[in-house]
Amino acid sequence: MPTRRRLLAGSGLLLGGAAAVGVPRLARAQGAPVRVGFMLPYTGTFAQIGIAIENGFRMALAEQGGKLAGREVQWFKVDDESEPSKGVENAQKLAQRDKVDVIVGTVHSGVQMGIQKVARETGVLSLIPNAGVHAATRALCAPNVFRTSFSNSQPTLALGKPMMDKGLKKAVWLSWKYAAGEEAFEGFKDSYTKAGGTIVKDLWLPFPNVEFQALLTEIASLKPDAVACMFAGAAAGKFMKDYAAAGLKDKIPLWGSGFLTEGVLDAAGAAADGVMTTMHYSDSLDTPRNKHFRTEYAKAFKAQPDVYSVQGYDAGLLLLAGAKAVNGDLSAKPALYKAMESAVIDSPRGRWTMSRAHNPVQDFYLRRVEKGENKVIGVAAKALSDSGAGCKLA
Repeated sequence: MPTRRRLLAGSGLLLGGAAAVGVPRLARAQGAPVRVGFMLPYTGTFAQIGIAIENGFRMALAEQGGKLAGREVQWFKVDDESEPSKGVENAQKLAQRDKVDVIVGTVHSGVQMGIQKVARETGVLSLIPNAGVHAATRALCAPNVFRTSFSNSQPTLALGKPMMDKGLKKAVWLSWKYAAGEEAFEGFKDSYTKAGGTIVKDLWLPFPNVEFQALLTEIASLKPDAVACMFAGAAAGKFMKDYAAAGLKDKIPLWGSGFLTEGVLDAAGAAADGVMTTMHYSDSLDTPRNKHFRTEYAKAFKAQPDVYSVQGYDAGLLLLAGAKAVNGDLSAKPALYKAMESAVIDSPRGRWTMSRAHNPVQDFYLRRVEKGENKVIGVAAKALSDSGAGCKLA
């Protein structure tokens, strides 16, 4: 990617900054390209997620002729490698060296904290298309940081009531012992206990350990009404297969954050049948908006979109809404942020708005795995918002 950045830098399009001294702000906005930086994983475990996010974002702009409120767009990319130790350095490359107007990233919550630090220090607009770390829209929230995905506790905040509605009054919780797992547990504990449920025990596994047998044996001995969990990626598929192999599938219903069944249903096979999850999107969402999005995405990228594609797409829609409100002048920051805060995003997931802490207020769907598909069977929670605890934004 360094070669591509050098080519971009040498293209003669670098207007603005020192080269634009004396030029009225609106004239600069109309003449200079908007500099968009992607800081996403393009190698390693999360590479396909990074690609899906970028595809979705580019699709949103392509629907507007590839421009932001009439301005051309200049693209920069950094592979964050899902490596937290490089988070600050990589974000600085985009913010200080490439002088981007907006950073779109990232997937890994640890890496996001590096972007968060740079965004707060430099004031660069930051759009978070996935990472759910609470601090980004809680204690470390900022006027220039907006999330278009979820907080880590939101999917499980939607989990408790549907479980109680099914008469599942005693549950065991299971996840990895890391930030995302602990924050997901926060959401489940809050929603389940408020609905009247009892958490018999919370069980934890070191990240990224996938040796589940000892914990499955303990679950069998505890005999809860249900198990609630948060796993993702290949490990989630293995967990569902191990759960079924342990003889628990038909005895103790398995529920979880929607990421449990995202992208792993083929690998999990019949072991996933009947698993219940709550999520802010489903491929099978039966709306004209979602069907149109899926058709156009498949045409453009020769691939099927997923929740990550939608989150990237919505990040593009949010930026478009803000840019339109300021006639493309992204340096008009108070007006830009106000427009983004008040935007109503017409998303494939359903319309959503922005909380005061800059996190989506959105519907969460109740889904059941049927024949290799996350089938939507109802709405688990309407207009669900993260608490935004500790955020000082007005």
